[in-house]
Amino acid sequence: MKHLKFLISLLLIFAVVFCFAPTAWAFCGFYVAKADTKLYNKASQVAIAHTGDRTVLTMANDYQGDLKDFAIVVPVPTVIQKEQVRVGNPKIIERLDAFSAPRLVEYYDSDPCAPVYEDRLLQAAPAPSTESQGQRRNSSQNLGVTVEARFNVGEYDIVILSAKESGGLETWLIRNGYKIPRGAKQLLKPYIRQNMKFFVAKVNLDEFDNTGYQNLRPLQISYQSPKFMLPIRLGMINAATDQDLIVYILSPKGQAELTNYRTVKVPSDANIPLFIKNEFGEFYKSMFQTTYTKEDRKVGFLEYAWDMGSCDPCSAEPLNSEELKEAGVFWLNDFPPNINQSAPFRPSLVSNNVFITRLHVRYTRDKFPEDLIFQETSNRENFQGRYILQHPFTGEAKCQAGREYKRSLGKRFEQEAQTLAKLTNWNIQDIRKKMNLNGQVSVSWWRVLLSWIGL
Repeated sequence: MKHLKFLISLLLIFAVVFCFAPTAWAFCGFYVAKADTKLYNKASQVAIAHTGDRTVLTMANDYQGDLKDFAIVVPVPTVIQKEQVRVGNPKIIERLDAFSAPRLVEYYDSDPCAPVYEDRLLQAAPAPSTESQGQRRNSSQNLGVTVEARFNVGEYDIVILSAKESGGLETWLIRNGYKIPRGAKQLLKPYIRQNMKFFVAKVNLDEFDNTGYQNLRPLQISYQSPKFMLPIRLGMINAATDQDLIVYILSPKGQAELTNYRTVKVPSDANIPLFIKNEFGEFYKSMFQTTYTKEDRKVGFLEYAWDMGSCDPCSAEPLNSEELKEAGVFWLNDFPPNINQSAPFRPSLVSNNVFITRLHVRYTRDKFPEDLIFQETSNRENFQGRYILQHPFTGEAKCQAGREYKRSLGKRFEQEAQTLAKLTNWNIQDIRKKMNLNGQVSVSWWRVLLSWIGL
């Protein structure tokens, strides 16, 4: 079977894949480009719709290999029943990524000699408002493993396991066709001590063929638990390098943040040279790595926080109400989706507001020894990773204001070069050369000096 690429990498997140083989102008401007997850070879993504003790978790992967070799094991806080699992829409994660990705915008200076300052910034277009089988319990002899539930959903065969000790769980998985990576036994122990269950899914090849899809679809799990967390330690078993994880948290309240690691905003609202328009992906990767290193590689980065009903500038339209429901936003309806209404859920009156938080975590075993624990906050402050290209006025400027404007450009360009060097750790001389080679106004070093001292 041909190699397939899927939406989210559970291998690199919290599930183990066991394989057999300018600021004053606020946020208006031209939207130019975005730093989405396509920048990274392995960028795991998870969407979490959460409020109170209710969670809807959407997960998929970019696994490449034969589908017969694909399986996942995910620690979950409670026993999951069939009614709490569904196959999700593979486009939803892409939509969340596009909407919340860090972005590049550009502005154009007006004629400094114009009698009236003409605002030539293109305002972002107004964003549309969002509208408003019987359970089987079988104990495996001498292993301490209990099959709490077994069912099929779409192209997936699923079992829910509980275990008394990691060795027994490891043996059960091996006996049932799962090859356990080295180190799994030790990493399973903390979850067993916390009395967590294990969501185990394989691909049913016949059912997959019947779906007509080329790629596996995301799995979505709904559950009720006071634990607002994301297990990531199992995903480190086979990780040879740093792993990127993007978490989209949807809440009716406001921003979500980590409680056991610091949450830091990515550098934003920085004016950078014009040539970055053609190199935005490389710029953002370098900037993120530089900031990640400065923060000692053990923080979560806030890349975006915004009310889902608007955006400025918009790199993608906000998700509409139907898309939000597919992303697991259960408070848009009287009843949460995909949940057995007999228990434990009940309808509740919750605001239709949907606030999105995009957190970017780059983790390793030594820097992230704990799973991610989140909390909801009432902070509804908007934030986005935003980087600015400021085009100079290139026409003739004969007035005094125009001459002063022209003299100021050298200092401005040098400041942009220095900002870029600081953000990315790129060589300042290389940056200056690129600014001239890419058509930015060339200013001699001595003119820069004169502009600094006001001559």
